[in-house]
Amino acid sequence: MIQIKTPQEIELMRASGLVTAGAHAAMRAALRPGITTGELDAIAEDHIRSQGAVPNFLGYHGFTGTICTSINDEVVHGIPNPDRVLAEGDNVSIDCGAILEGWHSDAAVTLTVGEPSPEDAALLDVTERSMWAGLARALAGGRLTDISHAVEESIRASGHPYGIVDHYGGHGIGTEMHQDPHVLNYGRPGRGPKLVPGLVLAIEPMVTVGDPATVELEDGWTVVTKDGSRAAHFEHTVAITPEGPWVLTAEDGGVAGLAPFGVTPRT
Repeated sequence: MIQIKTPQEIELMRASGLVTAGAHAAMRAALRPGITTGELDAIAEDHIRSQGAVPNFLGYHGFTGTICTSINDEVVHGIPNPDRVLAEGDNVSIDCGAILEGWHSDAAVTLTVGEPSPEDAALLDVTERSMWAGLARALAGGRLTDISHAVEESIRASGHPYGIVDHYGGHGIGTEMHQDPHVLNYGRPGRGPKLVPGLVLAIEPMVTVGDPATVELEDGWTVVTKDGSRAAHFEHTVAITPEGPWVLTAEDGGVAGLAPFGVTPRT
């Protein structure tokens, strides 16, 4: 079943989203060559718990971290480790979420440690922009695949043959971290469930420089590109409201990210 939230429940999800946004801000400020993914994990957990929330990744199906840290050719679900040191030029996807008063939030960003190469900068820019293109289509009255199509079209418009990972995607979110519907990052528009006020989704494109085929490592979690090419991953939680999209995990509600698409969010 697809869970539809009341306006009051969406307000609670916004509070959860701001906890996750704060954890991301703390990790971004700490990111530097020589930091370990275990240290980033501790920073996120400390922030989340300081806000009266709990990490929603920790213990999820046995996952051992508060965050997922996926480096370079790792696409998603990398396990933080106190011995995994980040070096200049590494790309790291940091996926993080929180539960506050029973309500989940989920967001991810890919950052470069130090200065990115032109290729990495382009990959991250294209992936992030595609996420915002999808969020801009989170409009009441539309259909689910309007979001999927917007993500794909944004990536294709880059002119580079980036790969779109097809086994993983976005999802509904609310009183559980993963709910229906599954949100693909490609497809024809005008299909799937109707987008109605109260629907809350996590939109998360995963893009590769090379072939989008992936494999899961023996740890049972970390997903890597089969050809070893680098990947990027961005995610925000968005509520569909009568006034427009409300990006619950963005500190400004999505104002800056949606502006290039001519969309004004609820804030």
